[in-house]
Amino acid sequence: MLLIDGHSDLSAGVDEAGRGCLAGPVAAAAVVLRPNAAPIQGLDDSKKLSARRREQLAEIIRREALCWSLGLSWPREIDDINILQATRRAMARAVLSLKTAPALVLIDGNQTIPVSLPQETVIKGDALIPAISAASILAKTFRDKLMAKLDRRYPGYGFAAHKGYGAKAHREAIRRLGPCPIHRLTFAGVKPEGESQEQACLPGI
Repeated sequence: MLLIDGHSDLSAGVDEAGRGCLAGPVAAAAVVLRPNAAPIQGLDDSKKLSARRREQLAEIIRREALCWSLGLSWPREIDDINILQATRRAMARAVLSLKTAPALVLIDGNQTIPVSLPQETVIKGDALIPAISAASILAKTFRDKLMAKLDRRYPGYGFAAHKGYGAKAHREAIRRLGPCPIHRLTFAGVKPEGESQEQACLPGI
C-alpha cells in the first residue's frame, strides 16, 4: 500500500487537464486504486502516452479502481476567480464526489485544494504516483472527448483537433470569428490586445 510521510491509509490521486487552454473547462479527476491489488501496468503522465494508449488505460482504470470521479470548472468561473483557483475547485469537486472518502489526498503539483481531508502535494506526481497517473489519464481522456463534442456545438474553431489549446489555427479562428461562449475571455490570445492579461502569469499547479 502507498506510504508517503507515514500515511498508509486509502489514498486518492488527483490531477487536472486543460489548465493552459484558451477554451473549454479545466477538468480534474480523483482516483482511489484498490489497495493490495495487482498494479495497472503502463500508468504514467497522460502527456507521455499516445491517445490510443490513454483510452485503453482509462477503460482499465474505470473498471479496476475502487472508485473515481471527475470535477469541472467552466470558463465563466475561470474568468471570475482565475485559473489557479478554478483548478483547485475542480480538484476539490472531484475528491468530494468520490464514493469512498480517502484518508489522504495526493495532488499533482504544489497547490493544496479546499477540502477538509489530509493532503499532500507531489511535484511531477503524475509520473511518480500510480493513483495520480490514473487521475491524469481520466481527466485528459474525459476532457478530450468533451472538447470533440463542443466542436460540434461551436464549429469553426477546431476544438476537436487542438482541444482548446493555443494552437496557431485556434488563435487565427478567434481573430476571424471572435470568441465563443466557451472561450476564457481573460486569457492572452482571447482577450483583446492591450487589456490586462493577469491569467497568463499565475503560479503553476
